[in-house]
Formats: sequence, structure tokens, C-alpha cells
Amino acid sequence: MGRSYDRDNFYVYGPTDLTQIEVDWNNEEHRRCITACLVKGTYILESEHQIRRKEEGKGKFAAAWWENFHFRLHHVLQSECNCVCCKIRRRLELSDQSTIRSFVYGAIFEYVPPDDVKNRRRHPSAPRFVVAFRGTMPRDATAVGDMRLNLMVLLNRQRFCSRFTEARKHVISLLSSIPPPPPAAAGGSGGRAVAGGGTANSNSVGVWLAGHSLGASIALYVGRDMVTTRGCSLPTFLFNPPHVSAAPLIDAAVMSSEAAKMYLYMSSYVIKCVLGMTFLKSHRKDMEKLFEQLSPWVPNLYVHRKDIICKGFIDYFEQREKAKELSTRVGNSAATLSYRDMVYSVFNKHSGRQHLLPCAVLWISHGDNPHALRQWWRPTGPEQDLRRQEYSWTLR
Repeated sequence: MGRSYDRDNFYVYGPTDLTQIEVDWNNEEHRRCITACLVKGTYILESEHQIRRKEEGKGKFAAAWWENFHFRLHHVLQSECNCVCCKIRRRLELSDQSTIRSFVYGAIFEYVPPDDVKNRRRHPSAPRFVVAFRGTMPRDATAVGDMRLNLMVLLNRQRFCSRFTEARKHVISLLSSIPPPPPAAAGGSGGRAVAGGGTANSNSVGVWLAGHSLGASIALYVGRDMVTTRGCSLPTFLFNPPHVSAAPLIDAAVMSSEAAKMYLYMSSYVIKCVLGMTFLKSHRKDMEKLFEQLSPWVPNLYVHRKDIICKGFIDYFEQREKAKELSTRVGNSAATLSYRDMVYSVFNKHSGRQHLLPCAVLWISHGDNPHALRQWWRPTGPEQDLRRQEYSWTLR
């Protein structure tokens, strides 16, 4: 089957109604729809990148997905192909570098308000840049590389992947390019939380992160790193983020028995808590310290109960809250631990799970096609019923 280009056409497939009104950057629906559209634009950028390699001049749908919301393409994020042939060519330093394939995995978009908005005060919650990452494209030339990265995410080895490390470097560069707010403005904000999960006491709110599926893993990795290494809480929008856990297997094992699921999770939490209080006390303290570092950051997670890729986040937070009702100490302490991390710690190795988060806002969808990006740019209504739940974390 050929590719359906109608799905790339913003005016056929996109939220055209949103272009007829003034964007309110404090409105969750506007932020969600626009960031989802920017992520969609990165998918089309990669498709058009491959088309241009074969047929020059073809491919012209991508720009509408960001230009309709007054963004311009600031930089395209590309990674080189890691197949055997391309690795050999790079090793031999062949002069014809055009034979080495590259893939678009994301893009940096700069918000350029229209003239009528420029003449007024810039919206304080509007981003300066949005860094968006696409997910897996199984029908395109990038499929093998994408699946390799999915495997690395499964093994929690993202830090060894070039896409993840290069994305981190680009975000650091963006943060360095944005001038800090005036001292009076910075002092007056007092660390006030702003739309999207950032804080208003630094220039970090000028950079937003967004991604879908595999791209959400990249955004999650970068967002966590910015908090722990630079103290920057970037507004983050994760659509169907992968959660590596046994949640789908547990659901399949207990079927629809909530009591059985609760028993399994509580038993696991108690075991983790006991191990953390005894044999693995040092590891537990390290993870609690990490959670304290991460707690100012509240990413938005857009998930679906029927999507096995991301539904683990729903169980992770819901079961954590149920455990806290029985024992706050058990719920909060065990939430910082994973069995694989504990095994690594026995051998003096650190491998913090990306899906372990102290705080988040979950937006749970019940629509059709659970893993589709399209559902997230739909306005709230009959076709998009979202339930919001915010989760926080305190040690005591």
C-alpha cells in the first residue's frame, strides 16, 4: 500500500479550527494541540527528507503544521545511519558523503508571534523554542534505526545513543542562547509554576520539550537531565511515552480483577520497601535524593489505558497512590525503586529507570486508536474525553 499523503496535509487532517482563534498559552487544550502538531511536523520532515533523496522537489506538507501557529523551523535534528554499510563508509572517510544516509528525528521550532501580537506584551507563558521529537516510523527507511533505539530504551541504555545525547546538547545550547530575565522579574516570580510544568524563575520556560512514542523517550531523557544537571524544569509534553514495566503482563495475568492487581502491586511495594530499608539502604537514599531533585519538574504525560506502550505510567501512579493510602512510607519509598536498579546496585552500578518519576500530570484518553498522535490535537469533546490527574511526591 502506498503512503496516504492526506494524513500529511494539515488542512485535511489537522486542527484547522485552532488557526481561526487567538492562541491562549495558558489554555491546556491549546498547548496540547499545538505541541502535538509540531511533533507531527517532525514525522513529515523525515518523510519529505527521504522523498527528496529520490525525487527532488517532492514533499511540501510539513511547514503548514508549524507555520499555522506562527512557528518557524529553527533547526532540523538529524542522525546518521548506523547500518553496516554507512559505518564502513565513515570509517574509510569516503569523500562522497552524500552516499551516507541520515534521518530526521526531530526539529527545533522558534515561536515568532504575528505583528499584532508583537505590538502588545508577549504572552508570559508562550515558548520561545519548542524541541519536538518524532516516534518510530515502521514503514520508512528509518525503521531499522528506530527499532534499534526502541531496544535501547527497553534495556535502559539511552545514554549511549547518539539521538539522545545530541538532543541534550541542542537543548543546552538553546538554554544558553536565551538571555536570563531581569533581576526584578526573576525575584518577583519566586519560582512560580507556569503552564506546562516549568518554573518562572529562570529562562528555562523559554524552551519546551515534546515527543511522541520513541520521541517522548528522548524528551523524557533530556527533561530529566536538565533538572538533575542544570536545575532547569522545562515544560514537557509526552505523547504516548513508553513505560518499560510488567504492567501489561500483570493486567493479562489478573484479567479484570482489581483486587488481585492491588495485591500484586502492594506485595511488590512491600518487598521493595523492605529491601530498601535493609540490604539496599544506600541505593534507596540515592534514589530518594534523585526524586527530591526531580520533584520541581512536572511533565505532562498523555496516555491511553489501551495502549500497552504507555499504560504502565497509569498503573505506576495509580497503584503508588493506593499504596500511600495504606502506608505513606511504603508508597513513597517503593516508588523510587525498581528491581532491575536494585540488582545493578548490588554490583555497584547505577541505572536509574527513566519511567520512575516523582511528579507528573497524567492526561488519560479513552478514544479510538490508542497509540495515534492524532488523538492529541483533537479538541476536548465527544471524540476526545480526557481525564486529568496530577501526582506529587514527598518523602514523608
